[in-house]
Amino acid sequence: MNRPARLAVGVVSAGRVGSVLGAALARAGHTVVAASGLSAASLSRAERLLPGVPLLPPDEVVRSADLVLLALPDDALPGMVRGLAATESVRPGQIVVHTSGAYGVDVLAPAAEAGALPLALHPVLTFTGREEDLERLATASIGITAASEDEAAWHVGEALAVEMGAEPVRIPESARALYHAALAHGANHLMTLVADCTEVLRKAGIGQAERLVAPLLSAALDNVLRHGDRALTGPVTRGDLGTVRKHLDVLSAQAPQIAPAYRSLARRTAERSRDAGLLDAAAADALTDLLSDPAEGQTP
Repeated sequence: MNRPARLAVGVVSAGRVGSVLGAALARAGHTVVAASGLSAASLSRAERLLPGVPLLPPDEVVRSADLVLLALPDDALPGMVRGLAATESVRPGQIVVHTSGAYGVDVLAPAAEAGALPLALHPVLTFTGREEDLERLATASIGITAASEDEAAWHVGEALAVEMGAEPVRIPESARALYHAALAHGANHLMTLVADCTEVLRKAGIGQAERLVAPLLSAALDNVLRHGDRALTGPVTRGDLGTVRKHLDVLSAQAPQIAPAYRSLARRTAERSRDAGLLDAAAADALTDLLSDPAEGQTP
């Protein structure tokens, strides 16, 4: 794969993602010439990861760069792109990249109309904004979206991903929303699930909750990634109605904020177990009845 020419990189903004990707591009031989950031956290990250890089307003960052990296929250991205185009900060020949998982390249249409090459490069990684993220990139993928007919743009995106140490994966524009929903469902909800698990253990008076569950959760994640539904185990997959009933009772009494999520996930586990042939239909139906929301069917 051809390496991109050495580029002057501008980072908008120096948050957790922007600072790390800017540092990754600098490590690959590009030059980060400017970044934007207002918060104390952004200033601190820039000092650590982008030492010596001046912090400027976004339009000045864009004017100084060959490669513009828009590392913004999803809701802020469309307005920023429109604003930069309106101030004529974007010029022909620039590469304008955003890191949002929710958008493809359509959101960059104002930049493309100004003559820039639009790319979406979404790192499939949870960022802390610290130096260890640079090493984690080596084990991660980057979801790339370019204009469907522009094969050269796809190659530029792939080359940039490889230079940052990640594996490029092509994501068509039409698949972007479902792609991002799947990743958010897996990663973000996994974090909530684990946090709930350790919270309930601590509520039960059990110390070192994280240490207790780490081997179990690590093995469960490894097993499902290797074996899919065949890795399912536990009382739902075994059809142990009595155990599941006890779980519902104790959670409803002592952790009522978690009980609805337990019901929903247990129902989904029963469905997957049935479809995988691990749970017979009668047991799956009995579990579904047990796990139905008691509020369902009630009149307001």
